[in-house]
Amino acid sequence: MHAWLCENPVGVEALNWKEIPTPAPQKGQVLVRIEAASLNFPDLLIVQNKYQMKPDLPFVPGSEYAGVIEALGEGVTDLQVGQSVACLSGTGGFGTHALAQAKLCMPLPPGFPAVDAAAFIMIYATSHHALIDRAALKAGETVLVLGAAGGVGTSAIQIAKAVGARVIAAASTDEKCALCKSLGADETINYTTQNMREVLKGLTEGKGPDVIYDPVGGDFAEPAFRSIAWRGRYLVVGFASGPIPALPFNLALLKGASIVGVFWGDFARREPQANAAMMTELAKWYAQGKIKPVIDRTMPMSELKAAYAHMGSRGVMGKLVMVN
Repeated sequence: MHAWLCENPVGVEALNWKEIPTPAPQKGQVLVRIEAASLNFPDLLIVQNKYQMKPDLPFVPGSEYAGVIEALGEGVTDLQVGQSVACLSGTGGFGTHALAQAKLCMPLPPGFPAVDAAAFIMIYATSHHALIDRAALKAGETVLVLGAAGGVGTSAIQIAKAVGARVIAAASTDEKCALCKSLGADETINYTTQNMREVLKGLTEGKGPDVIYDPVGGDFAEPAFRSIAWRGRYLVVGFASGPIPALPFNLALLKGASIVGVFWGDFARREPQANAAMMTELAKWYAQGKIKPVIDRTMPMSELKAAYAHMGSRGVMGKLVMVN
């Protein structure tokens, strides 16, 4: 097999495409022939040694991928050789093959393309857990989605609309705002050219959004939180802009608002039955056409460094997917 090896986590430039022995699956594992792997923000952080999970060196980055099972380890009875699966294992995806824990593999129904499957689990699980579980979003409520044209942002728009919410999508360009509209967003804000607080006040008749979905952090967190509705829920999803904001706690007091942490990975680990039920619902929604990953582009696996550069340019709309 071949894979992109990170032997020194100092950045993307240190990754090397190498031939390595194809491993045999151990107890509870499967060997997957990778057809597609998506690029996520943690995949950048992990090769820079900035992610909370620090795998032993050397490792193969690539947290999320889809392919076909080629071999089963001892004790794996609920999956089969030749079966198509999507996997979210944290590492291993940027290669031709990967070992994955069987319990981290999602069997794919017929007609679920590998490119969509490789871009599915992380964004939709994060957004469903955030909006439905943590925020208890209800039909008729208003959601503000920051970074709305990115992977998790586009999934948040679709999930919020699936439950009957009103969506205000905030993004950095008119092109990204147009994408959000095409996905069902009711209103958009270009926060590069518009004053977000003023626009939000007008769009909500001074009430503010009931739920704020924030995977961005940075400079927009405080003005967004200052606009939140009474009893609003502010979802802390991530910090794609880099800086981790510090919100004045008196704002939460004055608005009767909640600051809600969203850590889907630990939710899946701590509450596996609830997570499995959620994934079943998401697969059903995909089959019904309610949700579908937005694919910015596909690129050959050999062009991974160029894909990282494109992601770093902030020009990606939806997900980047590498294909073998």
